[in-house]
Amino acid sequence: MGFRISNRRPFSIDSTSGREPRLRNLYNFDMKNLKTATALIFVVHLLSLNVFGQADTASENLFISGKRQLTLEGLRSGEGYFNADATKMVFQSERDPANPFYQIYVMDFEFGDVTKVSPGHGKTTCAWLHPDGKRVLFASTHDDPQAKQKQKAELEFRESGKTKRYSWDYDETFELYAFNSDTKKYQRLTGAKGYDAEGSYSPDGKLIAFASNRSAYTKKMPDRDQRIFDKDKSYMMDIYIMNADGSNVKQLTDVPGYDGGPFFSADGKKICWRRFSEDGLMAEIMTMNIDGSDQKKLTNLEKMSWAPYFHPSGEYLIFTTNRHGFDNFELYLVSADGGEPVRVTYTAKFDGLPTFTPDGKKLSWTTQRTSTGNSQIFLAEWNHEKARELLGIDGSGSSATMASKSVNTRPEFAPADVVQHVNYLCQPKLNGRMTGTEGAKMATEYVANYFDALGLKPAGKDGWYQSFEFTAGAKLGPNNSLAAGEKSQLKVGEDWQPLAFSAEGEVKPAGVAFAGYGLVAPKKEELEEYDSFVHLDVKDKWVMVFRFMPEDVSDAMRQHLSKPDPLRYKAMLARDRGARGLIVVSGP
Repeated sequence: MGFRISNRRPFSIDSTSGREPRLRNLYNFDMKNLKTATALIFVVHLLSLNVFGQADTASENLFISGKRQLTLEGLRSGEGYFNADATKMVFQSERDPANPFYQIYVMDFEFGDVTKVSPGHGKTTCAWLHPDGKRVLFASTHDDPQAKQKQKAELEFRESGKTKRYSWDYDETFELYAFNSDTKKYQRLTGAKGYDAEGSYSPDGKLIAFASNRSAYTKKMPDRDQRIFDKDKSYMMDIYIMNADGSNVKQLTDVPGYDGGPFFSADGKKICWRRFSEDGLMAEIMTMNIDGSDQKKLTNLEKMSWAPYFHPSGEYLIFTTNRHGFDNFELYLVSADGGEPVRVTYTAKFDGLPTFTPDGKKLSWTTQRTSTGNSQIFLAEWNHEKARELLGIDGSGSSATMASKSVNTRPEFAPADVVQHVNYLCQPKLNGRMTGTEGAKMATEYVANYFDALGLKPAGKDGWYQSFEFTAGAKLGPNNSLAAGEKSQLKVGEDWQPLAFSAEGEVKPAGVAFAGYGLVAPKKEELEEYDSFVHLDVKDKWVMVFRFMPEDVSDAMRQHLSKPDPLRYKAMLARDRGARGLIVVSGP
């Protein structure tokens, strides 16, 4: 079909950073190798986006009003977070012509100034403002000796007009830094090998929560985990906490899959984050105490739910999810006790990475509802009382009651959901899914997990898996020999090659009978009978045949002669006629 998905992020957003879901690791692919039915589902999905092109303003106005765009410059901007008194916002943006990667900027709401605080070279992501108003926390690769070369290579690639599959780069040279706005100096806070990023300060500024895969570089992992990590660096990502000066690092989570995007609650007692399934295709919203205890899953949408953020009241969180379609990310609320989530935004384009002002009266988020379609940061008034009402926190229904309800709120199946499954199964890390390989096992686990998520029950006693034996390969043994005519010995691998399904044993010398293409097909309607063995005695002889089939026959006859495994079929015909063996040679 030749249809190709955009080279941008698989869910068609231009947004943000390392806090984006691991879905960024899913790859685009050329649909010419897929079945037409699957391809048509993609086309239907893309056409259906026109139906949802406009935001449902009336529904959104329940929560947000007075929407305005904060950032206007650059190819894209995102991940905006306020300082303690909401007079400033730190964010990341691609707006430097000399650097194709994100850099960190601070916007001053009082004076309208926007100042770049990152060094200007290398990659950066995930910034936060210290409560003292002087320090800016962010992740960067600017100390990587190859940072400028990588930057130059990316610029040259973009200028070439070529495109490539997008995936977030979990560069092991990402480290956390604190920039002091008074001294204009950078303090490096981390130094372990691995991706250290997604950091945020505690409300009192004494602690930093961050995400890292550093343990994968220091500890011995099971072979399966090591193989997955070699292809997917986010697989061993966990949440850590440390002092603001980088000392006293402690690991808070330790499960396979991506734990990331940690934020503190306003009282500094809790951390929220998102936890991905091992296959990276679903994520749920989590909370825990700052010592790692009392880990709770607040959502059970079985979709891509990520980027959670506490409301300053501590009563609920806001987060991003694609429960309405593979590439349709919306903002939702969930009570701090869990329960049925409540929808906030209504637009087919990307809405995500939300944050509240410290007083809880305004909401900022990253969105594509711009005139250009590129992601930028928006700000709106927030209706806290309506949020409490619809979550059942205002007395109309307790959060405990809401939590007791089933929260498996799976929406109707959308054509875009097919993208999720096909994208995963076409990932390079599955290596084609040849039977018996690690890729096949991963694909099987994915399907089994999805069946479980649908509530299906397996037949039989062994769950979704049934073991069977199969031939995974064949190789030559040490004693293969063939003598023909005056030449006493032909060289294996050069003069001849035994087929994998050949029998073992010795065949006594015998004459050779030539049987053309070695095919037999009965008369069928207007097609004449074809028989290479007519009037030919091959008993106790070697039968020599051409490979393939005759070239001077009609398409109908060619179809009539075709067999699923032509070599085995030719061997069977010769065997059934008493031949000692089959010799296959190249024909005209």
